[in-house]
Amino acid sequence: MKCCCLGISNLPPSFFSSSSSVLTGKCRFRFHYYYSPPNKRPVRFRGFHALRCHKMYVPGFGGASPESKAARNLQDFFTYAAVKIVLAQLESYNPEAYQELMEFINHNSLNDGDMFCRRLMRESPRHKSLALRILEVRSAYSKKDFEWDNLKKLAFKMVDESNTRLMREYVTETSHLENEQ
Repeated sequence: MKCCCLGISNLPPSFFSSSSSVLTGKCRFRFHYYYSPPNKRPVRFRGFHALRCHKMYVPGFGGASPESKAARNLQDFFTYAAVKIVLAQLESYNPEAYQELMEFINHNSLNDGDMFCRRLMRESPRHKSLALRILEVRSAYSKKDFEWDNLKKLAFKMVDESNTRLMREYVTETSHLENEQ
């Protein structure tokens, strides 16, 4: 097992029981098992080590990281963007396919991008070609057109602005309450 802060650790399978609350975060190894060179007897337990990871522990993602949850949401967003791009292309040169895709969208949710594409592929051979086109556009958009650096800057800016606004609202609210009393 790799630890994000201490390198390789070989933990016994019994350590991974569901009752272990230690193993729920990204940096989850509070104590390590080390194995010495092959010619020596293994040292099974060396005691507690302080967590030296600079990442925050984020509970509640079912073993996944927040980044994987965000990536899943981005994938669904890329599917949505790809559908909009394909619709715009079809509207100008293939109104019949545009109409078919619009009807399909009206009856199927775009909230889960993979499920949407799966259903679209199974609808008919004509819909299958639309689904394959959406998958190609989704891939191309995420790799070439989406501005990842801009996303990071906007996310930082939005969090900072939101924090400032919320703190300002709270201070204003509490000062009004104090003035009323």
